[in-house]
Amino acid sequence: MAAPEEQELSQAQTEKLLQFQDLTGLESMDQCRRTLEQHNWNIEAAVQDRLNEQEGVPSVFNPPPSRPLQVNTADHRVYSYIVSRPQPRGLIGWSYYMIMLPFRLTYYTLLDIFRFALRWVRPDPRGRVTDPVGDVVSFIHSFEEKYGRSHPVFYQGTYSQALNDAKRELRYLLVYLHGEDNQDTDQFCRSTLCTEEVLTILNTRMLFWACSTSRPEGYRVSQALRENTYPFLAMIMLKDRKMTVVGRLEGLIQSEDLLNQLTFIMEANQTYLMSERLEREERNQTQVLRAQQDEAYLESLRADQEKDRRKREEQEKVQAEEEKIRQTVLAEERRRRTLDEEKERKSECLPPEPPADDPDSVKIVFKLPNDTRVERRFLFQQSLTVIYDFLFSLKETPEKFQIVTNFPRRVLPCLPTEEQPNPPSLKEAGLSRSEVLFVQDLTDD
Repeated sequence: MAAPEEQELSQAQTEKLLQFQDLTGLESMDQCRRTLEQHNWNIEAAVQDRLNEQEGVPSVFNPPPSRPLQVNTADHRVYSYIVSRPQPRGLIGWSYYMIMLPFRLTYYTLLDIFRFALRWVRPDPRGRVTDPVGDVVSFIHSFEEKYGRSHPVFYQGTYSQALNDAKRELRYLLVYLHGEDNQDTDQFCRSTLCTEEVLTILNTRMLFWACSTSRPEGYRVSQALRENTYPFLAMIMLKDRKMTVVGRLEGLIQSEDLLNQLTFIMEANQTYLMSERLEREERNQTQVLRAQQDEAYLESLRADQEKDRRKREEQEKVQAEEEKIRQTVLAEERRRRTLDEEKERKSECLPPEPPADDPDSVKIVFKLPNDTRVERRFLFQQSLTVIYDFLFSLKETPEKFQIVTNFPRRVLPCLPTEEQPNPPSLKEAGLSRSEVLFVQDLTDD
């Protein structure tokens, strides 16, 4: 059994399909179409669900197995910069370091064992993300309470939303994971992150997203980016049509060094970003050109349809005129046939013509409108209607007429009226034994 044919897409759906492919980087048009159809062609919901799926968030329509957030971190060209803690100096420094070393090893070993055992007894509550936006906003409030309002402009949304906006705007995204328990976190926030020089570059050249790893949303991103130590910064951008980590900065880094590293990463990847911008511009121009071509095609189609409509209307008008003429001819034929039948019936109903020697007979000569003369005899006692019926039965007589005497000129009342339902006889009409009457045509009146 053959598979059913897919329904043809409208122009708006085609534009959404191309836009969705552009935003998500999917190469399969069929997969793009299925995703949009699942979301009832709501492109915003489809893109968000696709990004969530890439990051490990269960899809509304096809829940994937649980997995961490996914951003392309397999690129071997990722720039990594790790700041090691300074080594102890002098005899006192090394002596203190050696004395504290066993205690630190014992502490961290016991802490790891405790955490490992605790995970078996009670799963980490940070693994369940219920309010990602709330996690981010809560971190921002706590950061402002501790370090003041002079800080980078935090992206107030989820990690997936920040990725989506960075991809859509073709901007760098700098991700900061805040380790609250790390001994270098406080110094990094005060001496590096909140300095005027760092604020300038972060606020003008990139999006900045941050969250604490003690909150579910930050922990989830931490599981995806796999940081080694804190403070941790990751530079993410659209590269080869995928959101890719292009730089990792770990450890306590000074503000001047941070500016140098960020500038180096951006300059090293600027060509990729420019390439993406050019490619997107070409796609946009292609879409505009395609839209213009579609509009021109639709305009031509509308013109052809209008021409066909006018031609069809002209044909219908001609056909209507021809039908009207045909109906007129048929009506005229029916009228003529009915008139001939009526003339024949009147002729058959006429009383016989009296003989010439009948003393009551009247000889009448009728002069017709076509100058034809007709002669016939009638009886004095016969009604004027008989004269009218005789003339009506003649083929030469017009359809409508009246009978007029010569002198004095008067119209004979041959047909019944409301005032005179019974027309007078020839004698009552004052006709003599020999008369000449004129038949007047009333057809054109």
